Amino acid sequence: MTNEITPTSRLHPLLTLDARPTAFGLDVSKAALLVIDMQNDFGAEGGMFERAGIDISAIQKAVPPTAQVLVAARACGIPIVYLKMGFKTDLSDVGPLDSPNHMRHQLMGLGAMAKAPNGDESRVLIRDTWNTGILPALAPQAGDIVLYKHRFSGFFETELHGLLQQRGIKQLIVTGCTTSICVESTIRDAMFRDYSCVLLEDCTAEPLGKNLPRSNHEASLLTIQVLLGWVSTSDKFIQSMR
Repeated sequence: MTNEITPTSRLHPLLTLDARPTAFGLDVSKAALLVIDMQNDFGAEGGMFERAGIDISAIQKAVPPTAQVLVAARACGIPIVYLKMGFKTDLSDVGPLDSPNHMRHQLMGLGAMAKAPNGDESRVLIRDTWNTGILPALAPQAGDIVLYKHRFSGFFETELHGLLQQRGIKQLIVTGCTTSICVESTIRDAMFRDYSCVLLEDCTAEPLGKNLPRSNHEASLLTIQVLLGWVSTSDKFIQSMR
């Protein structure tokens, strides 16, 4: 028995992915993989979360399985789409000063000057800086799509829906952070647009509410598998590719 991934040209496009609440019929020819906000501000030392005293260990733990999923998806020709939370340098896309989007991000240090690990000047959650760069272990490759977003959902005022439609994508394998905020927001908007979403639960994380009797992460998994889509794991996704 081999552990190698079979190229797409030799695969029957419809595969069975073990998932909750039911097995998911994965059509490789109509699927894309989303990587949501796996960027330095959320998952790296010196990023916005870590500077604010937020525990980023769960996000960092999601990096290795996500990297393995990326390898499997690329080997099978599944398109990769990276979404990054990042605002324009003049903050013109954050919203009015009294809007929740502006106020909540301002509390987290939006736009503040920061030092990148190499000593270069950077800014919190600002486009084209170290802070909004993808975590190195998950770095995009040639042919991958990288999009900025300025709200929690990857569909709000972005090119995402149009790009997926152009490619005939109807199914989304979802990874990223954080589970109950940007990940769930994107899955909700995808479901409203009739995409079928599978969230890989070990490839997502949520520091908010981690000490509650039911964490925000767990609550989102339940909501998604009951109403919004399906939930699976990296191992099961990779196994379905073999």
